[in-house]
Amino acid sequence: MKRRTFLQTIGAGGVAGIAGCVGGDGGSADDTTTAASTAGGEETTAGTTTGTAESGTPELVVSTYGAFVDAPSTSPGPWLKEAFESEFDATITYATPDSEINYYIERALQGAEIDADAYVGLNVDMLIRIDERLEDGLFTAVDDVSGQGDVKEGLNFDPQGRIIPYDTSYVSIVYNETMADDGDFVAPETFDGLLDPEYEGDLLTQNPTGSSTGKSFLLHTIDAKGRDGYLDYWEQLQANDVRVLADWATSYNSFLEEERPMVVSYSTDQVFANQEGQDLAKHQIRFLNDQGYAYPEGMSIFEGADEPELARQFLEFMLRPDVQGEIAQRNVAFPATTGAELPEEFAEFAQAPPEAVTFTYDELRDNVSEWTQAWERQFASK
Repeated sequence: MKRRTFLQTIGAGGVAGIAGCVGGDGGSADDTTTAASTAGGEETTAGTTTGTAESGTPELVVSTYGAFVDAPSTSPGPWLKEAFESEFDATITYATPDSEINYYIERALQGAEIDADAYVGLNVDMLIRIDERLEDGLFTAVDDVSGQGDVKEGLNFDPQGRIIPYDTSYVSIVYNETMADDGDFVAPETFDGLLDPEYEGDLLTQNPTGSSTGKSFLLHTIDAKGRDGYLDYWEQLQANDVRVLADWATSYNSFLEEERPMVVSYSTDQVFANQEGQDLAKHQIRFLNDQGYAYPEGMSIFEGADEPELARQFLEFMLRPDVQGEIAQRNVAFPATTGAELPEEFAEFAQAPPEAVTFTYDELRDNVSEWTQAWERQFASK
């Protein structure tokens, strides 16, 4: 939900872009932007900060992943900085450490100062990592932040109430209906349908041990086939010649080059394809079993922040209906709240599943390593 950066234009009719966004997870193989770039007119370098507080003006240091600030697309960060500063007597400075949340975990382990007030771009994998390595965690409870009551049911992933979701993506199948002899390829409607001989060699996905997108798809198969049945299902997928690549960027590039007609990606794919004038017949969405795997991003306030009240105001600002709509449009992801004011173009082309599927924090904490390791052992043995 790494922030998936724009791909370089490839081949005839290739598309440079993202099909939906997922935040960095500090170790996944999915693409992350950490290179130097310009955001909001100010230079930012990987692992450093963007923005400078004027003398006497309170400074809010917001840590996030690089592409939230400086992706080659329209990143939310610069817009949020300008909009917040225009209303509040404060300056936002973005910190984008190369190792993302791991930077703060290591500082906490060393007893060093946490040099930020808020973090934007948290996910459940990061939270589990924090709680496994730090006895006292990193973040404070945020139950006093107004607006979080509007967060959609099922998106909250922190049982201790330290993290508030601000957007979500849904992992789905994206398919190219022109890739058939009659120009009318149709993806199957169910997980079982993927096993049909007619779809042999048609699916691209990602390695769940290093890709957040691939992990989401694996988890969706576990939900669909059960903890005792998912490995058998994957054995059947292998027999039907599924191709597993390292990360989302590699697999999506292969899809754009029409190596195969289906790829595991995001249900906002048509938003970007429409913006770029692409043929939407090559960017069709399929929710297997009428479901999509939800992958929300969250935000929180560091324990002991220098500007806790200002950080709380920033989180509340992020949850406003108009701001939620802007984040959705610029991040190419769904808003987390029910009352977001979505641009017409986004609302027309972004597709939400009839049913969202996800595992809880406790289920993932206790099982995800075992599940992914079992998948890896089986897949490697074939």
